Amino acid sequence: MSSITAAFRQTYKDFSLDVDLALPGRGVTAIFGVSGSGKTTLLRCIAGLERAQSGRVEVNGVLWQDDAAGIFMPVHRRPLGLVFQDAGLFVHLDVRRNLDYGLRRVPAAQRRVSLDQAITLLGLEALMQRQSSTLSGGERQRVAIARALVTSPRLLLMDEPLASLDLQRKADVLPYLERLHRELDIPILYVSHAPDEVARLADHLVLLEAGRVTAAGPTRELMTRLDLPLAHGDAAAAVIEATVTRLEPQWHLSHLSFPGGEVSLPGQSLQPGQRVRVRIQARDVSLTLLPQEGSSVLNVFAARITGLSEDSPGQVMVSLDAGGSTLLARITRKSAAALQLQPGSAVYAQVKGVAVLG
Repeated sequence: MSSITAAFRQTYKDFSLDVDLALPGRGVTAIFGVSGSGKTTLLRCIAGLERAQSGRVEVNGVLWQDDAAGIFMPVHRRPLGLVFQDAGLFVHLDVRRNLDYGLRRVPAAQRRVSLDQAITLLGLEALMQRQSSTLSGGERQRVAIARALVTSPRLLLMDEPLASLDLQRKADVLPYLERLHRELDIPILYVSHAPDEVARLADHLVLLEAGRVTAAGPTRELMTRLDLPLAHGDAAAAVIEATVTRLEPQWHLSHLSFPGGEVSLPGQSLQPGQRVRVRIQARDVSLTLLPQEGSSVLNVFAARITGLSEDSPGQVMVSLDAGGSTLLARITRKSAAALQLQPGSAVYAQVKGVAVLG
């Protein structure tokens, strides 16, 4: 079974890193935490850019580092791709020559990602003759990702690659990252402090706090655990996998099924049978004890309360089991008291807004 193991112990002047991780060797693993939690330090140790006092790294059966055995593969010998916040392009070169620089790092016989494939995956066809200095921030990051891909990495490390972009440029780049996830069999470790990026891209999630792992597991599970920070605040949301079942063109509606019922979405360009990931934000969910009549809300699910937790002064976060899918509802403490909500209570979740992620 493919896997990535990474264990490090390192003490700095005012910070220490102590992690022992066993991660999937496929898909996207997000490393999430606030600034200063150790996300970038962890990534640099995995890359070999920093050597911890004690470390071990194994990627899909290949040992990169084992200090106990005196093994340390220098960074230039590790088959990895690196993408940082700053694209780091050679501004005096055009896009093609920037990509050629990455391609030359790998002997032809060892190339697993061709130049043409990287260009297509990142949508760079129209940019190849452009000088790097003339590109937008989003275009520069796409070129940087393509340059990392043409090195045919066995592991792709991305350190907040969208953090320096505005919302529009970030929205422009995200579909290309999703495409890498779908079409390439290269595991990605993706550092971020943005919950929306994690929800959209990650299969697996590692939560870091002060250099320690507080939780690790499937993204959908960790995002809705009331004992973890992602399940609180205005951005709290549940992510569910759904299948498009039918369309109503006359109403511009798409209908998607998931274990808890059916979700209706307006204005989506979807096809029957398509599998999609959708996000339901806790602030868009209200609760009733009885099904409502004469309501404009189309998405109503029978659910059972599995937990309640104070979210902020005057507000409560409620965890719900809807047919095996976990949802969150952020409601006032007054409403929770008026409805006498408690674990085990049967309710109906009314969902005003549902967003397709990608």
